Amino acid sequence: MVAKSSLIFLVFALSCSRMLWLAEPKVSPQEVDALRQIAAKLGAKYWEFDDNSCNVVKFSVTTEIPYEAESTIACECNFTNDNFCHVVSMALKGYSLPGILPRELAKLPHLREIDFAYNYLYGTIPKEWASLQLTSISVLVNRLSGEIPKTLGNITSLTYLCLEANQFSGNVPPELGSLINLQTLILSSNQLTGNLPSSFAGLINLSDFRINDNNFSGSVPEYIQNWIQLNRLEMLATGLDGPIPTGVSVLNLMIDLRIGGIISPRQLFPDLSNMTGLVRLVLRNCNMSGEIPSYIWNFKELEVVDLSFNKLVGEIPATITAKSVRFIFLTGNNLSGQVPDSILKDGTSVDLSYNNFSWQSSEEPACRDNLNLNLNLFKSYSQENNLSRAVPCLDNFRCSRHSSCRHVNCGGQDANIKENKQSVLYEGDGEVEGGTALYFFNGDRNWGFSSTGDFMDDNDYQNKLYTVSLSDANMDVLDTTARISPLSLTYFFYCLRNGQYTVRLQFAEIQFTTDNAFNSLGNRLFDIYVQDKLVWKDFNIKDEAGGVEKPAVEFFDVNVTNNMLDVRFYWAGKGTTRIPRRSVYGPLVSAISVVSGFEACSSHGKRRINSIFIGVGVSCFVFFVLCILWWKGYLTGKSGRRTSADDSKGLDLQTRAYSLQQIKAATNDFDPASKIGEGGFGPVYKGQLPDGTVVAVKQLSSRSKQGNREFLNEIGMISCLQHQNLVKLHGYCIEGDQLLLLYEYMENNSLYRAMFGPQNYQLQLDWPMRLKICIGVAKGLAFLHEESRFRIIHRDIKATNVLLDQDLNPKISDFGLARLDEVEKTHISTKVAGTVGYMAPEYALWGHLTYKVDVYSFGVLVLEIVSGKSNSSFVPSEECLCLLDWACQLQQSGNLMELVDEKLKPEIDRGEAEMVIKVVLLCTNASPSLRPTMSEVVNMLEGRATIPDSNPQPGRYSEDLRFKAMRDLRQHTQGRSMSGSQSGSMTSGNMTAVHTFGSSAVSSHNEYVEIKPESRPYLA
Repeated sequence: MVAKSSLIFLVFALSCSRMLWLAEPKVSPQEVDALRQIAAKLGAKYWEFDDNSCNVVKFSVTTEIPYEAESTIACECNFTNDNFCHVVSMALKGYSLPGILPRELAKLPHLREIDFAYNYLYGTIPKEWASLQLTSISVLVNRLSGEIPKTLGNITSLTYLCLEANQFSGNVPPELGSLINLQTLILSSNQLTGNLPSSFAGLINLSDFRINDNNFSGSVPEYIQNWIQLNRLEMLATGLDGPIPTGVSVLNLMIDLRIGGIISPRQLFPDLSNMTGLVRLVLRNCNMSGEIPSYIWNFKELEVVDLSFNKLVGEIPATITAKSVRFIFLTGNNLSGQVPDSILKDGTSVDLSYNNFSWQSSEEPACRDNLNLNLNLFKSYSQENNLSRAVPCLDNFRCSRHSSCRHVNCGGQDANIKENKQSVLYEGDGEVEGGTALYFFNGDRNWGFSSTGDFMDDNDYQNKLYTVSLSDANMDVLDTTARISPLSLTYFFYCLRNGQYTVRLQFAEIQFTTDNAFNSLGNRLFDIYVQDKLVWKDFNIKDEAGGVEKPAVEFFDVNVTNNMLDVRFYWAGKGTTRIPRRSVYGPLVSAISVVSGFEACSSHGKRRINSIFIGVGVSCFVFFVLCILWWKGYLTGKSGRRTSADDSKGLDLQTRAYSLQQIKAATNDFDPASKIGEGGFGPVYKGQLPDGTVVAVKQLSSRSKQGNREFLNEIGMISCLQHQNLVKLHGYCIEGDQLLLLYEYMENNSLYRAMFGPQNYQLQLDWPMRLKICIGVAKGLAFLHEESRFRIIHRDIKATNVLLDQDLNPKISDFGLARLDEVEKTHISTKVAGTVGYMAPEYALWGHLTYKVDVYSFGVLVLEIVSGKSNSSFVPSEECLCLLDWACQLQQSGNLMELVDEKLKPEIDRGEAEMVIKVVLLCTNASPSLRPTMSEVVNMLEGRATIPDSNPQPGRYSEDLRFKAMRDLRQHTQGRSMSGSQSGSMTSGNMTAVHTFGSSAVSSHNEYVEIKPESRPYLA
């Protein structure tokens, strides 16, 4: 009976459930039909909508859905006395929809939010929309035209209105002043004219107002002082006259203030003392005079200061307390005095070009070659047209020879171009990274460039991608690459013979597209100056070339009288800034040639090519000689060279050469069963020599990324060193195409495998053992840096390069990237090689190499040992990029012990653990000058020295310079679109993929080595 009752109850319950499901409200049939009509009017050819779930199943113009397109419709079902769900918001973005804005939206009476951004819609905004209670309208980047409809003023519920990047024209209707709830109004990049309506004085709830790139008339209105809620104001190239109203001083909630290009009588710096929360301050080309108020340098939140191209005077203060500042652009003023240390802050970009500072000789602080910042001093001194002071920080510059022509492939590589039946070499600058505040000088050819500005809205505080390229076989090679700048770009040419020249400027728009899509709607305008004279206002590449991906060539005649010539490109604020994505704007130039009208060009191109061949020949000869010397044993001590007691300290000159036959015998002819791992060098085999010595044999792979140079480097470095914490090199083999290294065999493989390898290979490392490993690695590095006769920087300290012997003693291995530390130099400038996540910021971002780079890597390694987590793969939360990022955040919150491996907590000595973590934070300090030496580290770890306090730096660690490489790689591996915006390449792989960084000023003597992928020597 009970069973029967239960069955009846179950059937009843299921029936009720089904009835409830059938009664689940659906989208109103009238609205479903309206949505179909709307999709058709927008130009969609594919439309499918699920009225049960209120989901867009299919929506597109073609069968292929564009990357990053969005189709979202939201419904609400809780309306009183209504059994249907209703559409409340609609976002159809990034499809390049070719239709019109549908009036059928009025058939969705509950609709509140509309977003049709990044499409190809034309026409205007239908008056029927005024019947809706809309709160948000965005038609960003479309082809809408005509006057802005007055009926928009009837939608008083609006809080957000964005009409940016369309073709609206005429006066702004005063009816928009009725939008009393409006908080955001964006009208930038249209063709609007006339005065701003006086009715706007009543928009007292405005918090965001942007009107850049228009053709307004009249003055900047006084009534903006009424907008006391305003936190963002943008007025760049609006057409409005100045001065800046004094009433702006009451806007104390301002965070982002950008005013520029206003036509104004000379004015003093406006009173901004109440805007203490400012983050971005741009007052560019406003005809301001007088001194910069001292309070500006005390704003704690200030990150960007752009006061360029004014008439400001005075000196930069000796004390600056604005600790958050990242970008300082004071270009084009009359500032004077010395360049103080206060402005030379690590990690910043500072542009002082075109000023009247005192001449910066090589002895001045601003000319130190170990500055960890981007600093541009081009023409930063009194203008004397004096060639001897043409190159900042280079005393008494002289021309060794004069030239009558120059050819530059901007943003590209060296290219030989046929011109007038002759081959002309266009010298490339594509290898020069950066441009935020960059001065580059090619000392061999006496030309260079100065680049100023940051693409502020790209959300990348360390953007180094100031070249663009396009792969198109139908375009001339000079047109497929270009150098770009967000503000000002000057190419200069020194040591020219005086006389008449023809300047040929070549452009091609390669960031916009030729199709009927929103990517084609971009507009780029900039000004061109030759010899500081404006020769073209609002130059538009697309207009002059007759389209995109077509060349535009312009010629200018110039008279050179002081052996110098320069061409400057300046962005005054005109043109779109969000097509095809944020921060695409500013000058773009493909090639420049400067040719004499009185003398034929010399054949410098042929001489350059010949010198390249000669250089390559000499290098190959030296390489061959080195191979012979190592093979014969003269460089490894086989000849028994006598050394003094001091000279022989730490030297082991008994490394010997083995024959291939001997190594085959030791490894059983490279038996796969003897293979114990695969590293960046190639496969690793276990072998046994005739005397019973067990060795690890590393064989150079034909696919190796290290190559012959690192093979020789490894022999040359490690064969001269002997220490208990350095792996010993028994010998090598150079025979035929075989390159092999014989190391002492390490029974417990690498530290990486012991901690992070497959479960069956991991070792149970207790706290005393982990501390022992930390101290051992520290002693090995102290020997390399301070005790060996040769001071050596390893450059690739990480867990895979620390091997463990039978007793778990650590030994540093893999010296393929090691470099000698030249004591007389503050740092070595080199292309960067290493592993992302372990590299110090000054090295990863600027190529500045000192022994402090190893100290930083050691800190990361110890952090891994303490926590039992890998810095490159461990991501504790969305807010943290890596293990070190997490450690920095825990330091701020005072919870450092959370870092300790859970497996250690029952047994760990808390005092020792805190001591080690404090050492880690010292070693990984963003400033190399604050990191300890390795001998100091050893003393601290062994308790012989006190540990200084490491105060956490306030701020957002997600923007820390230390995590830029990790952030770039994370963004790339998550599929972030990078097409057309970079000149380098990235390839994912264990968060340590190839990503080339470099000094912002690359010389012809710099080495080029890519960052190594994560390698695991010996790892099976």
